[in-house]
Amino acid sequence: MKRMWMVRGEGGSLYDAFRERRVVAVGWSQLAAHAKPGIGRKRLIEVYQHADPKAKQGTVISGASQVWRFVNEIQAGDGVITYSPINRTYMVGTITGGAEHRPEWTEQGMPLIRAVEWQPQEVSRDSLGTTTKNTLGSTLTVFEVPPTAMREVMAALSGTPAPAPEEDNGDETVADPLANIEVQALERIKDKVNELSWEEMQELVAGILRAMGYKTQISPAGADRGKDIVASPDGFGFEHPRIVVEVKHRKEQMGSQEIRSFLGGRHKDDRGLYVSTGSFSKDAQYEADRAAIPLALWTLDHVVRALIEHYDTTDAETKRLVPLKRLYWPA
Repeated sequence: MKRMWMVRGEGGSLYDAFRERRVVAVGWSQLAAHAKPGIGRKRLIEVYQHADPKAKQGTVISGASQVWRFVNEIQAGDGVITYSPINRTYMVGTITGGAEHRPEWTEQGMPLIRAVEWQPQEVSRDSLGTTTKNTLGSTLTVFEVPPTAMREVMAALSGTPAPAPEEDNGDETVADPLANIEVQALERIKDKVNELSWEEMQELVAGILRAMGYKTQISPAGADRGKDIVASPDGFGFEHPRIVVEVKHRKEQMGSQEIRSFLGGRHKDDRGLYVSTGSFSKDAQYEADRAAIPLALWTLDHVVRALIEHYDTTDAETKRLVPLKRLYWPA
């Protein structure tokens, strides 16, 4: 393939929908009905301005330009890639059709779609170099992937060594540069946290819970009978809520069997927290939803977001595991 495009939906939340329906899609419902092949960028800007007069000029131009590219520049046979921040994986495919308006999918954020043939295997973010990670981390919904990043993605997909890096000069316009910084910062923190050992990950989760107001007990190494951490107001588990935590720090997803095993050892008054940096299968999520006790599932994304939210109140030991620096930016 000569070109590859990144198309991300609703911050990555449409990843599974893209795969199941064999499409990529964009929102901008105010433009979708008008976005037909051949429409001009200027016309889309006018439609956007008419539909949302209060929108900032940069937002209008950026949104209309991305819809224009989705409809007119992307061609059948081009490569396409999308990202799941929960799973930290990229799905790669080939565009097989033109743009279609699907008003019945508007509420799901998918009013404008293109058919895709997805590859069965995915690409882990950890298999890519820093430059490619940063390139693919743009907050734009639609943008062309630079050739160097495309070659590295395809090499990772086929399991071959990555090509030597070259300098790529992008020409994309971002409506809000700060948003791009925030998203890239979040992904870089995930990279750092993902590099922790299992013992360090366990300590990090316990530190976050302490910052949230709980006292924690960490199980010693060895058989833990389905619990790595017990968190409670008193530190002994006598006062409610008593939160029993299991931490799995591995690349593989946790399935329904792991969730059932965890629930099997719980008391009816327990509260459960299952942490899996490799995320969870749909069956695991279903098992958690129907559990007899309240059970929360945390992926790497949840851990990092909780860390950022409570970082100011985390203790020095936790901060040493993941040192972060605050950045101030004009509001």
